[in-house]
Amino acid sequence: MSPTAERVRAGDHSTTTVDRLVAEHRPGYALQREFQVDPGIYQLELDRIWRQSWLFAGHSCEARTPGDYFLFDIDTDSIIIARAEDGRLHAMHNTCRHRGTKVCEAESGHVKRLVCPYHQWSYGLDGALLACGGMDREDGIDRHDLPLHPVAVEEVAGLVFVNLGKNPSGFDAAREEIQSRLAIQGLEHAKVVAVRNYQVKANWKLVWENNRECWHCNVSHPEYVRANFDAARLDDPAVRQVIAERSDAISERLRDHGIEIDFRDPGLTPFPTADRWWSINRTPLVEGFVTESVDGQPVAPLMGGYRDREVGTLRVRTMPNLWHHSSSDHSMSNRLAPAGPGVTRVQVQWLVDEAAVEGRDYDVERILPFWQRTSEQDWGLCERNHGGVMSSAFTPGPYSRKREYNVIAFTEWYLREIGRGR
Repeated sequence: MSPTAERVRAGDHSTTTVDRLVAEHRPGYALQREFQVDPGIYQLELDRIWRQSWLFAGHSCEARTPGDYFLFDIDTDSIIIARAEDGRLHAMHNTCRHRGTKVCEAESGHVKRLVCPYHQWSYGLDGALLACGGMDREDGIDRHDLPLHPVAVEEVAGLVFVNLGKNPSGFDAAREEIQSRLAIQGLEHAKVVAVRNYQVKANWKLVWENNRECWHCNVSHPEYVRANFDAARLDDPAVRQVIAERSDAISERLRDHGIEIDFRDPGLTPFPTADRWWSINRTPLVEGFVTESVDGQPVAPLMGGYRDREVGTLRVRTMPNLWHHSSSDHSMSNRLAPAGPGVTRVQVQWLVDEAAVEGRDYDVERILPFWQRTSEQDWGLCERNHGGVMSSAFTPGPYSRKREYNVIAFTEWYLREIGRGR
């Protein structure tokens, strides 16, 4: 049997397996083992989810001026995001149209043009083929037919999203809400001050499930629970009353400063759903904390349009690969990317206002610990979770409808997405 026929047969087998698993899945229970470990299902996820969804790629400030670029890798796909001379961002596959060599190796940089290191085919920052060693004259090829393969790209409130699909879904509704609520943070005028890259030995869905509940937080995240209400029973009227009072007090004080922001109950907007892959809400921090730092005290100058430090935390989540927290003085982004059934690449970035000066206005060692510790605590939990799911004895257990309702919503979203095309 030819390699192509083997791949087709493997794909058919995986589709049949997914059909069976979706039909057998018990609502309110964890996903079956195969979803976390089967290489064929992983390939279907790449095709049906990762290459069809709007993916968070990075921040506008990473390609601030014409000639700046950065890379974003999803499994075997490498994407170049570059700022062209007209000021627009362009995204394209990082594979030369001659013989496929990766055009860019450095994770980021500044160039006048994109030049393949193999035979020096060169491309504009918009991906257009500019030179091909004379083959347009000698072999009669048309340079206009051989640009770098384009990728859809959108820029909103300082966040950059790409979509590898041939017919990307609409972006307007997400743009409107993200822009209206995140613009005050001023991420377009921020800078990345620290980056940490991780190879988490766990399936990407387990990483997401971990993020979507805080039942584990009291034991596992001492820094986080001191600052946030997430570990509290949100169905407890007394807890909800405290959160509402904190929100009202902060909002009232900010109005005196001429700033209008609204605190939104994260339970009011279902996420994710079939047509809603983004979520954004602001929630107050515990009294005594004005930012997500270890001691709750400021670690950098105010960002964006803020004139008061106590604004709670602004949270953005986009399926399938971003969660982002912003305080008044700094922001943190987690970017996920699959690298195999049992490996997830995670990049954590910290940002402050672009005018802030290190050593005078901020100290990176004060900014990092809150989210670095929380993130690394999570990666350990995810790896232990994946190790247990790998066991032949694993069977899906029930989710708590009071503690893990967000995980249930994620699982329902995933089953819809992986079942597309059936």
